[in-house]
Amino acid sequence: MASTMKYVRVPPNSASLAEARQRVFEFFKTACRSIPSIMEIYTLDDVTSPSQLRSVISSEIRKNAHITNPKMDQLQRIEPDVIDMLLFKGTEELCNIVEHSKQRHHILGQYVLNREDRTHDIGNKDQGASDFLKSFYKSNY
Repeated sequence: MASTMKYVRVPPNSASLAEARQRVFEFFKTACRSIPSIMEIYTLDDVTSPSQLRSVISSEIRKNAHITNPKMDQLQRIEPDVIDMLLFKGTEELCNIVEHSKQRHHILGQYVLNREDRTHDIGNKDQGASDFLKSFYKSNY
């Protein structure tokens, strides 16, 4: 499955906003089709399910749904450069994941764990600490 992703190339810039939108849908389909191989490569079966990874992918795409490229060229056409750049970054990220360029803890930290799990618990550091350390911790977190 990883060998199929090596040949995925980023196409030239989209001609219209509709074409860029279609490319986003194609990228989502490609990413969802690669979920089983990602689950196998990183052994994520014990931590997450394919449906949870699919929802993470869709939320990452929806995070940039507000981008509609209001920039116009001389012929009053919308230039989808921003969307194409984000598609390039997404394709690059997907290729890195499928080609095993990341380690398991990168995938867990970026796509599996919630933000609440990644935040630092400041309360544990305050136990038995001096006033200097308490103020240091407060200023750095």
